[in-house]
Amino acid sequence: MESFGERLHRAMAERGPLCVGIDPHPGLLARWGLPDDVEGLARFSATVVEALGDRIAVVKPQSAFFERFGSRGVAVLESTIRQLRAAGSLVLLDVKRGDIGSTVAAYASAYLDPSSPLYVDAVTASPYLGVGSLASMFESATAHGGGVFVLALTSNPEGAAVQRARGADGRTVAQRVIDEISQLNVGAQPLGSFGLVVGATLGDTGHDLTRVGGPLLAPGLGAQGATAADLRTVFGPALPAVLPSYSREVLGAGPDAGALRAAAERVLADCRAVLRTA
Repeated sequence: MESFGERLHRAMAERGPLCVGIDPHPGLLARWGLPDDVEGLARFSATVVEALGDRIAVVKPQSAFFERFGSRGVAVLESTIRQLRAAGSLVLLDVKRGDIGSTVAAYASAYLDPSSPLYVDAVTASPYLGVGSLASMFESATAHGGGVFVLALTSNPEGAAVQRARGADGRTVAQRVIDEISQLNVGAQPLGSFGLVVGATLGDTGHDLTRVGGPLLAPGLGAQGATAADLRTVFGPALPAVLPSYSREVLGAGPDAGALRAAAERVLADCRAVLRTA
């Protein structure tokens, strides 16, 4: 079975190093002239898939914006996942799940088991019940060729109090997360299946990302303030492993499919210019 890391490495080589979110929040629906209901959600998502699904390496639906409409919204999410798969994009579901025991095992079954209607290529996860609490996710991902992106250094100001706290060994909580995920990728070629989420707005983080061996998802680009050039400062020598992620910077160009494609091509060119110098 081909691993997620192998599929991601190939997709980034063929389609370019870019992840685009599907974040249908009320403001964007209104900007597109769509109602803030399930019909608007479905039209928004289908337009993004039609415009970008056959050309972007990774598409990242934000689960919460679908879940807020209940079962009908989740049905749209299931349909969106199927459409993206048919178009050839890898699907990274932004769910940030984290729990223990049978509950995290159930999350793993929901998102990383091919028998599930919500099955995707990879998910985001929170390690703040301990990285080891996510073992069921890592095991399911390994068994089914999936991936997990674990939160490490996030852009929100509240995150620093936890992520930059230091333990008895002098390492920050974030560095411990980084080091534990690095161990999961040892020996993986050309890219491990277990990645980290590191905000592109952070500047020099003072953390060592050079031994991760897996992908580094970089949200915060575009509308949140970071530019492609900022990736050099944030990631330094780890730059070749970065997967830049944009949402509103691209989605704001809609609802015209051609404008969405043009926006995606523009930010991809910006990212290529930075990453090819790594």
